[in-house]
Amino acid sequence: MLRKLLIVAVLALTAACSSGGDAGELPAGPELMKKAAEAMKAVKSATFSIATEGEPKVPVKKADGRLTAAGDADGTITLDVLGTLQEVSFALVGETVHFKGPTGGFQKMTRQQLAQFYDPSVILEPTRGIAQLLASATDPKVEGTEDGAYRVATTFPGQVVGQIVPGVTQGVTGKVWLDQASARLTRASLPLQGGTVTVSFSDYDAPITITPPPAK
Repeated sequence: MLRKLLIVAVLALTAACSSGGDAGELPAGPELMKKAAEAMKAVKSATFSIATEGEPKVPVKKADGRLTAAGDADGTITLDVLGTLQEVSFALVGETVHFKGPTGGFQKMTRQQLAQFYDPSVILEPTRGIAQLLASATDPKVEGTEDGAYRVATTFPGQVVGQIVPGVTQGVTGKVWLDQASARLTRASLPLQGGTVTVSFSDYDAPITITPPPAK
């Protein structure tokens, strides 16, 4: 009898772990995504990272940086330029972008010129960034919980994804992780042709001041 009870207990524990949470307690997908979109509109600042696995057909292969809701940002971006990876450091302050490659000092371009390649400040922009991405999701299904976040499978229109990950033009079926307490996005996994792009966020609303690099 004791052996049978132990077997039942182990099976129950295994089932609970594999399900990623009690399905009966999970929120409805559409309502959760709407809540998440509204939560992202209120974000004042964040740290972000973009990573690629495999060979997805996108020019931005890696990025790490900080963002403010005002549109300022700084960090590094690794771009695929004609088959060669180039890491660029940047500081976007107002309408001016300060940038430098592996060699040489900082140069300047306008925000409008940067937007032809990639404008990271779009990420927190309510009508084009993450908030709009979550609001545009179709058929979201909450699959379970992981590390304090709801895991949601859904589909995003390519036009909206392309604002955040340049080069994407078609709809993407992927997964997002939304913090259980705040509904803010912590991670998005976007499978594309040739590989996967993962966008992660942390340090929401931490004090951030973006300043131009010192003049030399």
